[in-house]
Amino acid sequence: QVQLVESGGGSVQAGRSLRLSCAASGYTDNNYCMGWFRQAPGEEREGVAAIYTFGRSTYYADSVKGRFIISQDNAKNTLYLQMNSLKPEDTAMYYCAASSGHTAAPLRSFEYNYWGQGTQVTVSS
Repeated sequence: QVQLVESGGGSVQAGRSLRLSCAASGYTDNNYCMGWFRQAPGEEREGVAAIYTFGRSTYYADSVKGRFIISQDNAKNTLYLQMNSLKPEDTAMYYCAASSGHTAAPLRSFEYNYWGQGTQVTVSS
């Protein structure tokens, strides 16, 4: 089992930055891929960014490319999402996720079997 705990959310004005963190605990050796997802009220959960643990390849949704950066500190078992130039449309609950198997579509939620409880990000104009 893997436990994921997000932190770092909050309310900011448009154009500002936030950094989300996700602390992983439990049996993390098999975390093949980790990702950030978000879900706004009435919307489907969407993949924001993902990183392969071993190859460090990264993937981003078109809506956040050039603004968000995903990174991972394996020594601390922590995943990060640096969010710059935030926009009101980035407002959502952000979730950390981990996949313990082969992940062919890293921005698709069905690929992940462990999820955190989420942290709220609110961006005002």
